[in-house]
Amino acid sequence: MKRHGNSTTTRRGACRPSLLGLGLILAATLGGCGKSQVSEHHRKQAQHHAAEAGFAVNLRDWARAESLYAQAAQLVPDNGGYWTSLGSMRMRLGNKSGAKDAYQRALKVHEREAGTEAFKDDPGPWLNQVYLLALLGQAGEARTVLEKAAKKFPKDREVRSFIEQKQLDRMLADPAFKQIAL
Repeated sequence: MKRHGNSTTTRRGACRPSLLGLGLILAATLGGCGKSQVSEHHRKQAQHHAAEAGFAVNLRDWARAESLYAQAAQLVPDNGGYWTSLGSMRMRLGNKSGAKDAYQRALKVHEREAGTEAFKDDPGPWLNQVYLLALLGQAGEARTVLEKAAKKFPKDREVRSFIEQKQLDRMLADPAFKQIAL
């Protein structure tokens, strides 16, 4: 696993947002987590939009960031990071229904990833689901998915650390997280 700014690349090269703080916003700049029928040109275009969106976030220009993340997510719908970042921008703009839609799309991406051969040894999609369920206000379901991840990856250091350090509880109590959660 490698750290890139506020995002993490797991053993299998899967991108996932940092589960503490607002690292999810910049995670989208690293590109798609799962490959599909999206052209390389569209992926690069989406990365460019996400990088611009990250700059807009630094300037607290939520509307510009929201527009750019929306473009990135439309170009590369299999990138859960783009959808997650789009949802967080929509929450900052007071668009709860739009945020919910974006978070649900991100959740579907990570659920699909968790069920693929490419991610069979990678807890990243499982932990992303925990994060998104928490954003969606479904803490109980997030705990259930975390328990399943612990059973599926009993020796994984990242999963054990997440549980032992009570990161879900810390996340739910974090004021910055509450700003972008439903």
